[in-house]
Amino acid sequence: MAAIEAKHLTKVFGKGEAAVHALRDVSLAVEPGELVALMGPSGSGKTTLLRAISLIDPPTSGCVSVAGQTACDDALVRLDARRLRREKMGIIFQAYNLIPFLTAQENVALLLTLNGIPKREAMRRARGLLEEMDLGHRAAVHPATLSGGEQQRVAVARAVANSPAVILADEPTAALDTERGKAVMALLRRLGREKQAAVIAVTHDERMIAGFDRIYHMTDGQLTGS
Repeated sequence: MAAIEAKHLTKVFGKGEAAVHALRDVSLAVEPGELVALMGPSGSGKTTLLRAISLIDPPTSGCVSVAGQTACDDALVRLDARRLRREKMGIIFQAYNLIPFLTAQENVALLLTLNGIPKREAMRRARGLLEEMDLGHRAAVHPATLSGGEQQRVAVARAVANSPAVILADEPTAALDTERGKAVMALLRRLGREKQAAVIAVTHDERMIAGFDRIYHMTDGQLTGS
């Protein structure tokens, strides 16, 4: 059973002559523990695809299933999308989306507490993840005092904190140097393998996709690859 499956997704913005077809009949299935890279030029539909799969911006038509359960069918969302993302998905955005009044450690621990993990244990796990990201010494500071690269690594740690079934990563290494970028991708690969999470990672950098199982390319909203 696929961890995440998209069938015949389309996404149209606007109407009539102003309509823009951002996704055109895109189908994709990723098994538990499988690592998929998504590449393509800016504006090709990569981010739109992740937003459709995660139901942040549901598709205009098509079907999305998570672990065999239909989440969306022809624009009708059939599950609690927020709960689905909170419990089953780890999402790494291009924008860091960190909560400014929480420390780095609290940002990472928040998802765990929302899912019922006691605060002390959530903070312990958060600290461990930040140390893996070489940020243990910055655990107690707020996002405004972190560099862009540090904020990106906090966002990655937050996304994987709950050992999600599906990890959707939109340019997770864009703000990082090569060494730290490779470390982030290695963490995603390890989590995917160990926790049997399906990983879909958008990247422009081919150096970051060593060890991925499949590589897809997007052009004008259409998906090609192996």
